[in-house]
Amino acid sequence: MNRAARRLTATDVGQRVVVRHLIGDGRATDVLGELVEITDDHLVVRDRAGSQHVVAVAVVVAAKVIPPPPERPARPEPDL
Repeated sequence: MNRAARRLTATDVGQRVVVRHLIGDGRATDVLGELVEITDDHLVVRDRAGSQHVVAVAVVVAAKVIPPPPERPARPEPDL
């Protein structure tokens, strides 16, 4: 496992994470969501829409556990 991905371990499964990784053209992109699985070869992150992203450990640039999203304030009731 590369150094960046080593920041996440099996004990982080179920936590909210951000993973920066390289894509085909050499640019980096982030995936944010719940860590579903982590192995020596890949990790799986489920985003808020429910899509699962499988990321090869070899292309991970940075990864860490992050706090839950802030709660959104309640919308005010419209005046009638």
